[in-house]
Amino acid sequence: MNAITAPAPAASEHAQHKALKDPDWVRWTLTAIALGFIALFLCVPLILILVQAFAKGVDAYWAALIDHDNLAAIRLTLLVALTTVPLNTVFGVAAAWAITRFEFRGKSLLTTLIDLPFSVSPVISGLIFVLVFGSQGWFGEWLSAHNIKVIFATPGIILATVFITFPFVARELIPLMSELGSEEEEAALSLGASGWKTFFQITLPNIKWALLYGVLLCNARAMGEFGAVSVVSGHIRGLTNTLPLQVETTYNEYNSVGAFAGASILAGLALVTLVLKSFLEWKQGRRL
Repeated sequence: MNAITAPAPAASEHAQHKALKDPDWVRWTLTAIALGFIALFLCVPLILILVQAFAKGVDAYWAALIDHDNLAAIRLTLLVALTTVPLNTVFGVAAAWAITRFEFRGKSLLTTLIDLPFSVSPVISGLIFVLVFGSQGWFGEWLSAHNIKVIFATPGIILATVFITFPFVARELIPLMSELGSEEEEAALSLGASGWKTFFQITLPNIKWALLYGVLLCNARAMGEFGAVSVVSGHIRGLTNTLPLQVETTYNEYNSVGAFAGASILAGLALVTLVLKSFLEWKQGRRL
């Protein structure tokens, strides 16, 4: 009886590679679908925004951009972002530190609450603040008696934005800090380093790219938030309209150039966020 000869290693590897490789038509079809999806839902809307913004020329675009109400909306949007992002950065670092470095009662509850804004509609979130701080809300009478205005004013917009955006920094840091462990911090503390020195010289360098990534996402959401802010702002032109709300207001008034001029700023922010996001993902991937 003839012995069965084993296939040559090279032939076996070639057969395995061929089995794992999709046919060319499958790869090209999937690539075409992905590119078509990107073109339809990303590139075409961006091009349309620019075309409509400059439909009546550069002068009309610039005049719409520096309109008093648009400038007020831009200033308010920047104020909200400059207030919200630092607050959520501090909260995110503190929450991630507590969850990954300590065991305590309520740890799982804190982890769950951090994800709450992801599961609640932004409109419902804004409505909750109205029910709490509005004139007919729980604290409405006390606030009115002390001449403190939260709803339909800047404080309400900031509160709603803080709630919507507080998971972003914490959610970027928690997985990374869990993976890194606490050995380096413990070693630094055992050698006599203070808590702050350990944080700034050991912890912060290890998490800086994930921290910047979370801050970037938090800022983009803060400047582009619509639902929750729409409920608590009152849509007062020149006072409580953020840039997304101003775009809606202008468009409803059939001022397409003004609306798309404001939208072009948000589109530019989205593109910058996308580029920075890709860069930070690359840096974080190299770090790991």
